Formats: sequence, C-alpha cells, structure tokens
Amino acid sequence: MALFLIAQIAGRPVAIESSQVESVVDIGTVIPVPRAERQVRGLAALRSRVVTVIDTRAALGLDAAEVDAGRAIITIVEGHYYAILVDALDDVAPFELAPLSAGILLDKGWLKVGRGIVEREGEPILAIALDGLIPGALALAA
Repeated sequence: MALFLIAQIAGRPVAIESSQVESVVDIGTVIPVPRAERQVRGLAALRSRVVTVIDTRAALGLDAAEVDAGRAIITIVEGHYYAILVDALDDVAPFELAPLSAGILLDKGWLKVGRGIVEREGEPILAIALDGLIPGALALAA
C-alpha cells in the first residue's frame, strides 16, 4: 500500500502517489513565458522561489477549462519545481496500486501519464505520473 492524493483534473478523479507531491498550493499571478510550449502556462512566485506552472488540460491534449484552475500540486522533476494545475483536491488515503489492464482504453494524453489503477469505494481511479505532464522530462518508469 502507498499513500495517494486524490485530485480532480478535467472533471476526472486521479490518484497521485504522495512521493510525487512536494505540497499543494493556491496559485496566484502567473506570468506568461514567450515561446513556451502550450502546456507551460507561465511562471509564478511561490515561497521565495519561481515555479513553472503547467496547464494540465493542455498537457493532456484537452480543451481549455472555462474557469482557470487556482489549485496546484507542487512537484520536483529533475531538480526543478513545477506547479501542476488541478481543478480540485479531494483526499489523501492509502491504496493498493494495480497495473493498467489491457482492456483499459485511455485517450489523449491520459495514456502518457497513466501508471495504474487504485480503487476507492468500488470506483476505479487512474493513478498518474506527474512528470508525464512536463515538457521534455524523462518519464518515471511505471
């Protein structure tokens, strides 16, 4: 069993292993970065450091949200801090990670980030790897 953070991305619950989570924060002003990849929303100041803000919907190849996400999960990938935007944060709980079965079809960018399934009260929830949302990052082995 491992501890997972349950969050909402694009209206879908996802599970993120706690080892990927540095903290959760409210994101303030984001300064756009010229010529950055589509999924890089910009830069934000957070606790005396600058973090790269990742537009999760764009990274997954989904349409933009009607309302900007104001919550983020801070993660460290290859020594750099990233704020991964989420719609909402639900819960932290221990779950058993099961592998993705061959019968599960993931569309768009979900296939790139999906690393398994956890089950909460009989509901399967996709466990994701946050580094799969970062442009140019070497994805963690599933």
